[in-house]
Amino acid sequence: MSDTATLRRQDNFYLHPWENIEKLDANERTIISRSEGIYVYDSDGNRLIDGPAGMWCVNAGHGRREIADAMAKQALEMPYFSPWSVGTPPSGRLAEKLAELAPGDLNHVFFTTGGSTAVDSALRFTMFYNNYRGRPEKKHIISRQDAYHGSTYLSASASGKTRDKNYLDFETGFVHLISSPHPKRRPAGMTAEAFRDERVAELEAKILEVGPERVAAFIAEPILASGGVVVPPPGYHRACLEVCRRHDVLYISDEVVTGFGRLGHFFASEPVFDIVPDIITCAKGLTSGYAPLGAVLISDRLLEDVRGEGAVFSNGFTYSAHPVACAAGLATIEIMESEQLMGHAQSVGPYLQERLRTLEALPLVSEVRGLGLMACVDCAIPGKETLAAEYDFGGRIDQHCQRLGLIVRPIYSMCVMSPPLTITRDQIDELVSILRQGIELATEDLRREGIWK
Repeated sequence: MSDTATLRRQDNFYLHPWENIEKLDANERTIISRSEGIYVYDSDGNRLIDGPAGMWCVNAGHGRREIADAMAKQALEMPYFSPWSVGTPPSGRLAEKLAELAPGDLNHVFFTTGGSTAVDSALRFTMFYNNYRGRPEKKHIISRQDAYHGSTYLSASASGKTRDKNYLDFETGFVHLISSPHPKRRPAGMTAEAFRDERVAELEAKILEVGPERVAAFIAEPILASGGVVVPPPGYHRACLEVCRRHDVLYISDEVVTGFGRLGHFFASEPVFDIVPDIITCAKGLTSGYAPLGAVLISDRLLEDVRGEGAVFSNGFTYSAHPVACAAGLATIEIMESEQLMGHAQSVGPYLQERLRTLEALPLVSEVRGLGLMACVDCAIPGKETLAAEYDFGGRIDQHCQRLGLIVRPIYSMCVMSPPLTITRDQIDELVSILRQGIELATEDLRREGIWK
């Protein structure tokens, strides 16, 4: 194996997602060379807890031979064939299984290559749906500030993370963003219930402003993940669904992060948030990150509305329903069911939230929020609320944590936690202990440099 310096030099030929071009060819990223369970190992052999589970996705944990063997077996038997003209055994079996796990009548599955293409396909389906039904003006999409829905042109346009939109173009003619349902931002003295009602009223007002005859869909993550693990007030999603039903607007639940156990259920929409949406998008935990795969689950009611002559949904990808990826998905679900990982996540999720909340005693931790096995430790330097300061503080925390044995995914100065579902209480204690030390050491850096006293 190459030494770390060589690996880092080679890595600089690779333009990473969200690459800072200013630092091109000068990055010294940690190189992750192997992994097992909830741990990853860097190229120098150091063991680190995988705090973000890759990127919200390695839900069944690293090094699962069952998934690797299923993928290898499928690759040897039949690695690929065009999804346009034939079916394959793993894609059919996985589609049937997802229909069984999904709420309500979401019984048909459109496979994609990941979360971005799943969202893009869901949004395109709403346009196809309305065009076929003779309503070509019903195309507008409503999303929210803090939302992240992907990196295709359409899914990125429906995303609401303003800081991610520098120097790129986005659709603004038919995509509308309403306010984030972030309870922390409600005015002093306003109850969570009143805040919820205000945000729901904003959705309805936007539909009425654009015109119900022109609004196709409202898309919402149950918990806004990359926007900072924003958990809306209780009843928010149910009330939004009722607004959409009232105005004939399709409700798309983006479960790319919350699906497959992150909140203790295969799909969180119904058991956690009391809704049965028209469409669900998923990816990430669907294969535990072992292979790229996304899926769009569509209501039978919608499909019946477009079942007719000439109704061809001309959308798809060369690697839609890739047999090896579908085999990984089937093996992932089998592990989750046989090892009862949903129940385990329901058991340890509250413990993770409880332990992380102890960090609110630290002077630069402004809030800890989350649900299940997804959480955010939000840090802030009073009087230094600039993007540069947030990036700097988050980076310091990440560097200290890595030296101590924890991978943190800093989003600005927010530390996001979404460990594999297999994590134990003892491992949660270890994670929180390291994160505490990392924040304390970063805080001491600021004191020493006179940035904060």
